[in-house]
Amino acid sequence: MAEKINALIWGTPTVCLLLITGIVYTFRLKFIQFRMFPYMIRKLRSGKDIRPQLKTSCLSLGAAMGTGNITGVASALSIGGAGAVFWMWVSAFLGMAIVYAENSLSASYSDSSLKGPMAYLEKGIGSRLLAAFFAVFCVFASFGMGGMVQISSMSDSIKSFFTVSPFILSAVLFTMIFITVNGGASRVGSAAQLLLPTVSVIYTTLCVIVIMRNFERLPEALTDIFRSAFGIRQVVGGTTGYTVSAAISAGLRRGIFSNEAGLGSSPLLHSSAENSRSAQVQGMSSMLEVFIDTILCCTLTAFTLLCSGAEKNIYAAFEAVTGRYTGPLLAVILSVYAFCTVIGWYCCGETAFKYITNGHYTESFAFIYALIASSGAVFKSTFLWTLSDIFNGAMLIPNIIGLLLLVKKVKNE
Repeated sequence: MAEKINALIWGTPTVCLLLITGIVYTFRLKFIQFRMFPYMIRKLRSGKDIRPQLKTSCLSLGAAMGTGNITGVASALSIGGAGAVFWMWVSAFLGMAIVYAENSLSASYSDSSLKGPMAYLEKGIGSRLLAAFFAVFCVFASFGMGGMVQISSMSDSIKSFFTVSPFILSAVLFTMIFITVNGGASRVGSAAQLLLPTVSVIYTTLCVIVIMRNFERLPEALTDIFRSAFGIRQVVGGTTGYTVSAAISAGLRRGIFSNEAGLGSSPLLHSSAENSRSAQVQGMSSMLEVFIDTILCCTLTAFTLLCSGAEKNIYAAFEAVTGRYTGPLLAVILSVYAFCTVIGWYCCGETAFKYITNGHYTESFAFIYALIASSGAVFKSTFLWTLSDIFNGAMLIPNIIGLLLLVKKVKNE
């Protein structure tokens, strides 16, 4: 049943809606993706808005750079083949324009009590219904994609190399999550700023080493990505239609799972920044986050898997480099990425929860979130991935509708 709902939500209409939105904003904003780097370089040279923005960017990246960057890429390759990587790139490129629009609108409409997509859906297009619909599924998505999926992937990694009861592990993780998120956005941002850069450097270094050791396979991997993306390889076998469709669907879904462009999570996090009223700063920063998350990190993972020949297993890809330390090292990397995503998505879920309850019962949300997220340690990840795809799609639809109706507003800004 869940698979049928997932197929319905992520069918051709949703995929087309997402692609059209990205294309519309790419042209209306005059290919703003290419103006990102000069803007960021100027900001770095001037030193303005950098320090307060760093914590927000780490929090937003932490929410996005979860296990989807590792297990999600492996899943995309498994479902859609190498061609899925190309459609992840497409998702990221178009997503950069979408995420700029999201944050620009959020900066224009957000206030102290109404933030993110709820602000521009309610005040921008005047629809409390769409805002409420988005908020409800945002809370569910925070429990699913932001919480249970991440903890499930983390616990699978830990249990593969250490003997530990899933219930004990769940209890330990509950305590860690609750203590962190109970301190509010400031503590969450500080935790992400501390953990994320170090682990990202370690993971990137390992991927580069694996790719360099198998450098002769890199041209073949690149060729396979493009040939599979457009069905050139499948034409020979007569299976073009279904295979290309699977590549597009898997690539776009896993791309969105990774960078979250179009979901509305980015403006929820950026609306809490010290300079959240600056549309340019928040928009450009969020674009850079999508670039780092998908174009860099997910591509590194994909090439590591394709060049090593271990298309479904990052452990096998790393084992030739790290040997008997592979298990513990990978468990630490996945755990940190997952934990950063969990605490980042708490902020998204809490903001949406406040909107639904008019600011009531927010004290209990930290406990509920930590409890549900940590329960992922005792559930099978396959079902949780399907459930998360459903909530992601249900959250994306009202947000994309709002973005399409407010194109002129973003253009004017």
